[in-house]
Amino acid sequence: MLPEGLAGALLPWYEKNARDLPWRRDVTPYRVWVSEIMLQQTRIEAARGYFERFMAAFPDVRSLAEADIEAVLKLWEGLGYYSRARNLHKAARIIAAEHGGELPASYAALRALPGIGDYTAGAVASIAFDLPEPAVDGNVLRICARLSRCGDSIGDEGVKRTFREELRAQYPPARRGDFTSALMELGETVCVPGTPDCPACPLGGLCLANQAGDPASYPVMPAKKPRRVQPKTVLLLVRDGRTALRKRPDRGLLAGLWEFPNLDAILPPEAAVETAAAWGCEPLGVEPCGEAVHIFSHIEWHMTGYLIPCGAEPALFTWADADARRETYAVPAAFRAYKTFLERSDL
Repeated sequence: MLPEGLAGALLPWYEKNARDLPWRRDVTPYRVWVSEIMLQQTRIEAARGYFERFMAAFPDVRSLAEADIEAVLKLWEGLGYYSRARNLHKAARIIAAEHGGELPASYAALRALPGIGDYTAGAVASIAFDLPEPAVDGNVLRICARLSRCGDSIGDEGVKRTFREELRAQYPPARRGDFTSALMELGETVCVPGTPDCPACPLGGLCLANQAGDPASYPVMPAKKPRRVQPKTVLLLVRDGRTALRKRPDRGLLAGLWEFPNLDAILPPEAAVETAAAWGCEPLGVEPCGEAVHIFSHIEWHMTGYLIPCGAEPALFTWADADARRETYAVPAAFRAYKTFLERSDL
């Protein structure tokens, strides 16, 4: 059970300690929404520049709704979890068509939009519309688990639901958005994973784990499933300053993004050349271009790459020069090592 009086203790602390973040300036429902989507699975410092560039390109719902999805994905390039960008675009079109271009001021209506779950709906409803709707993410779950000294796993849906309802009952009659933001701020700067900074915490006197002297024991985390390892061979097929790209399927991992041709196995150089020949590229040689590992939430790609100069450009691929790769085609960070290799090789 959460202690009473959280808002009274937390809001004065937030007034003095809130960080100056771009989405906290000129607060609008649209800006709150975009920032919350970006901050899912992304550190604040990494999201700052992306948010400002995104706002410059798409300053409101209608400009995002009217944009080409390729332009949206290109701006998202390197931020990861690209389904977030696709859902932003889909939701913007729905908002433009069904809500007059303005985000709906209702938790249920927000929750019904693509890419908006319980947390994001709560964040937008409270921060943008001052509604008493909690935004319960990992940071807030950690705070709640320590405050109540909860020994149950925070991965349990019942635990999440209980904390959400208990927090809802504590929302003040005003400054509800600040209460949500203050909880987020506390979890990101003071009540951090591992060893929290309890002496600096405005809720220290209310926190059962702090009083018991064991805050680092909370929260109890759900057991992690081991990631599957996927071997890959990445082929950098180049001809006259252009490199072969292909588009990934519209569903699944990195859906609809551009990639260097690759195979789900580690090939020796001779087999890589044979594959390029079978694709009609007329390979002229082969050069190893390094190994790389990219870790997703559920899978690891262990990659080996080859640079293969080609005598032909089969229509099986899109052939893009360096400028087009930088400005037009969204190639995800999973292939960063090979993008860097091409840049360093001036290809």
